[in-house]
Amino acid sequence: MILEGRQLSIGYQDRVVGSGLDVQLANGEVLALLGPNGGGKTTLLKTLLGLLAPRAGEVRLGGAALSSRTVRERARLIAYVPQTHVATFAFSVEAVVLMGRTAHGDLFARPTSDDRRVAAQMLDRLGIAALAQRPYTMISGGERQLVLLARALAQEPQFIVLDEPTANLDFGNQGKVMREIRALAASGLGVLFTTHDPNHALRAADRAYLLRGGERIAEGPVQEILTRERLEALYGAPVHMITDASGTAFVPG
Repeated sequence: MILEGRQLSIGYQDRVVGSGLDVQLANGEVLALLGPNGGGKTTLLKTLLGLLAPRAGEVRLGGAALSSRTVRERARLIAYVPQTHVATFAFSVEAVVLMGRTAHGDLFARPTSDDRRVAAQMLDRLGIAALAQRPYTMISGGERQLVLLARALAQEPQFIVLDEPTANLDFGNQGKVMREIRALAASGLGVLFTTHDPNHALRAADRAYLLRGGERIAEGPVQEILTRERLEALYGAPVHMITDASGTAFVPG
């Protein structure tokens, strides 16, 4: 299955953020979307998810227009992990993860034993099973990010879209999420994530998509696309490339 945007113009009622954008994500691959703040990354994600209607062009999922699918169908196929989430009610962590199961049942039905089994598996998978009965409002921002990822995985989707998935995480949990992204692709999911860190893209992605000012600067295999020259052009700042026996890394100049 393929999630794709064709000749997209993206934006809002009062302004166009980007135009002429083609993007494609297949099952089993990881695509990293990089670019400076205000470059259109989140707007592009929301358009691919159907949260924003394209100003022009079309989003297609599995060969059909995304707009032709119901919200429930979309939820069974695509999961979304936002960069930030404001907690309003003190639901338990388990209850938040179980919300991901509504894509497979009635919104107002009680969770089934199978729903609880899947939720428990996802909490355990991310190493946060001990938080299951804690109020979601009483855990750290980094822990909330992992809970939202567990909720997305509980949807059992074909694609998962993550907006800055490591933004609130400590160094150890950043590594955990990067490993999980690769594991998701290995299990057949298509993964799209935004990041400001090209090293995360090098570690976890198959392809990179560089977006600046709503314009695609480059796209292709990470090892070919992520060069010092392109990153300097993308961010408008000096970048140093370090290469040793362990591989390549980029640091700000």
